[in-house]
Amino acid sequence: MASPDKQQKRAQRAKAKAKQNRSGKGKPSPVHPVLNHPSVNEPFDDVFLDLSKFDFNDIMENGFEPADYDDLFQAMKAAESISLLAMCVVFLQYPVLELVIAEEEEDPATDFLMALLIVYRGIFHDEEEEVTVEWLGSDEFQDAYNLASDILQRKNARDAGRR
Repeated sequence: MASPDKQQKRAQRAKAKAKQNRSGKGKPSPVHPVLNHPSVNEPFDDVFLDLSKFDFNDIMENGFEPADYDDLFQAMKAAESISLLAMCVVFLQYPVLELVIAEEEEDPATDFLMALLIVYRGIFHDEEEEVTVEWLGSDEFQDAYNLASDILQRKNARDAGRR
């Protein structure tokens, strides 16, 4: 858990970024054009999530409640109207997923990410699990997901260099 001072600084940056996004002003992203969309670049800055209450082991044992991820799913749907790449960038920026990817072993983390994507596709595309799993293995999805991961790594490295 970040210190209260660090949390306050993050909150201030989030407010400034949200205000910038609402005004539509800002410099174009030097990392990738997909980040120029306000709904794609840091879409969860104004969403409060108490990550201290997130229990990955409980989710792995008992599953998760899709309603708990409505803010993620809505942001993904909005980004998907831009492109599949935009949807993947939004997905990978969700704070819960960032935590899971950073702190959990690869196989359980991958299972959790896939479960979220399966639920998302079931809700918004009325797809059965088998169809979604096939889509997740497609070159189109894999290319978009890998590029999204690369874009966010470059963005995070650039942001870290500014601090």
